[in-house]
Amino acid sequence: MSEYVSRRSFVALAGAAPAAQVQAQTDARQPVVAKDPANAHRGGSGPIRIVTMYKFEPDEIRKIQAAAPNVPVEIVMASNREDYHRELRDAEVVYGDLKGPDLDYAPKLKWVQSGGAGMENMDAAFRAHPSVCTNYARIFAPGITETGMGMLLCLTRGITKYYMPQYYKHQMKPVGTVKSADHTELVGRTMAIVGMGGIGSTLAHRAYYGFDMKIIATDAKPIPKPDCVAELHSPDYFMEMVPRADVLVAAAPHTKITERMFNEKVFRSMKPTAYFLALSRGMLYDDMALVKALKENWIAGAGLDVFPQEPPPNDHPIFGFNNVVMTAHTSGWSPDRQIRLIDFFAENVRRYANGLPLVNVVDKQAGY
Repeated sequence: MSEYVSRRSFVALAGAAPAAQVQAQTDARQPVVAKDPANAHRGGSGPIRIVTMYKFEPDEIRKIQAAAPNVPVEIVMASNREDYHRELRDAEVVYGDLKGPDLDYAPKLKWVQSGGAGMENMDAAFRAHPSVCTNYARIFAPGITETGMGMLLCLTRGITKYYMPQYYKHQMKPVGTVKSADHTELVGRTMAIVGMGGIGSTLAHRAYYGFDMKIIATDAKPIPKPDCVAELHSPDYFMEMVPRADVLVAAAPHTKITERMFNEKVFRSMKPTAYFLALSRGMLYDDMALVKALKENWIAGAGLDVFPQEPPPNDHPIFGFNNVVMTAHTSGWSPDRQIRLIDFFAENVRRYANGLPLVNVVDKQAGY
């Protein structure tokens, strides 16, 4: 059965936080705003009906509804697929991912708020549908970039390679000398970032201001160069950028163009002292080429939050290296992130209710 929640059943709270408060302050690529409001042709001033299979908490529901005090906001939480399809008949808004077959049940659909940032799983039917789609780009960036810098420090400071193994053996002694390269610093090193969206821009800001690194980057869009970035190039510069990098970062969305762009040629072109960080999508790199690069010492190590196949098979050779740091695509997880997600959705509900353009509109054809 559906769990129907009427706006009238809750006491109104303060309005949702402005979008500016939930965007990464350092993002060079500004949030994409729709040219036309999604609800320009709502055809009435009745309740806004939001259908989802996500289980909102009561306080989250109150925040979303309070964002539009001038219009009743009805949130329907379906418990199964059959229920979901039945409720879609009167849905203007869907929270969560939607597939082509679902569209047959949603004749009134105007707007889909994706539950994530990556949009690579959109099918052809949804790409062609006239509804507006928004995503959570930039919202995940704080945790992801903290994880990225943490991985990098584990690699450069010898924590993963030397000291964690010692810790598990209940021993601790220094490795190398004060002059050896067993422990290196980030100060003055060059970080090369592919993709200057939420992850790339936030990482650039933290690496530059926090660790005095030089930042060079590429992006598919002609965006303004942030102050923390020394050079910003088009994607054509990618292979020229690779051998300059002390840290090479995969932060772009997964598209047909970016799939497996970090391949054997790229890893062979890196400095033997350089590190590879994969923070956005695992399909951006060739995992077996990376294994070869690590095995043959083409690069110094890798930090991976994402993997082409998640989770990697237990017998995957990536598990055989002491200069690899991995997490299970969890770098964006945190209670703080959940607050930002709801604040962002509430702000877009406010905009929708008032006929204003939505924020973080996805280019369905480009895939991000």
